[in-house]
Amino acid sequence: MAEVNIIINGRSFGISCEDGQEQRVLDLSHYVDSRLKDIAKAGAASSEAHLMVLTTLLLADEVFDLRNDVGSMNENLQSAQANQNEEAAVAGAIEDLASRIDRIASRIQNA
Repeated sequence: MAEVNIIINGRSFGISCEDGQEQRVLDLSHYVDSRLKDIAKAGAASSEAHLMVLTTLLLADEVFDLRNDVGSMNENLQSAQANQNEEAAVAGAIEDLASRIDRIASRIQNA
């Protein structure tokens, strides 16, 4: 288990993480601190606790938006795959009909 020291809102925190995840934790903490500073600059928070709550809500909102986007993308992908399957079925039917027409034409020529 690794230990990483992060700084959020000027305060240092020791965070345990899996070995190899240290940079990821640092990157996440920098992102959180950046979003927190944006809210602080806007003057939307009346205390540090309020600032933390607002930041948490903002980040949760981002996560929810991304989840919705991924869900929409999955639906679009499934729809596209269904259309592709339908197109493949139509193409297969056309090939079958073409083969039948060729067989009928051959029989007519041989008759």
